[in-house]
Amino acid sequence: MRTPTKVLLSVAAVGAAASVAALGTFATFTDTTSASATIASGTVDINLGAVGANNRLTVGATGLVPGDSLQRRAKVTNAGSENLASVTLTTAATTSSLLDTDATDGLQMKIEKCGGTLGWTESASAPYTYTCDSTLAGDNLGTRTTMLARRAIVGSALALTSSSSTTAGGVDDMVITVDLPSTAGNTFQGLSSVVSYTFNATQRAAVSK
Repeated sequence: MRTPTKVLLSVAAVGAAASVAALGTFATFTDTTSASATIASGTVDINLGAVGANNRLTVGATGLVPGDSLQRRAKVTNAGSENLASVTLTTAATTSSLLDTDATDGLQMKIEKCGGTLGWTESASAPYTYTCDSTLAGDNLGTRTTMLARRAIVGSALALTSSSSTTAGGVDDMVITVDLPSTAGNTFQGLSSVVSYTFNATQRAAVSK
């Protein structure tokens, strides 16, 4: 007599479970909102002037004797979008001799820039010489600033002080003077070196944007 009762109870339990499962099908409230922003990187771009009046570094010199010197102009521009922490110069001898390996009696180099309105005035022809910010009449002199004190011609990551090209859009109008010291002896006769000039730009310090 108890068997029918058990069957009915089982059916009732199944019906209750189905009712609970049905509760999960009701909708819930939702909402969304959004925004977008452009994020772009800057550029570090240091440029040496085109070969010619703004870049005489490809012009060599021969027949130097102790006491001789030569001048070459180099215009360096920060063409990137960002300021720089520094601009440095590395010089290396791709063809080497005692002229570049002797740091005392070998070739010496110094770098100056012209801070005037007109920049350097170049002589009409080689051998090149330069006057800082002068008119043809020679009565408008600019300010010569030393960027690299006289030192041996070969060096790595040489700091260029008072650089204007650390600012985006800035230009350093430089003249590099190279000389063979008067102390160079007979061992320097008939030698030849090829010197390369590489300007290096380093990004500014990281900041919060």
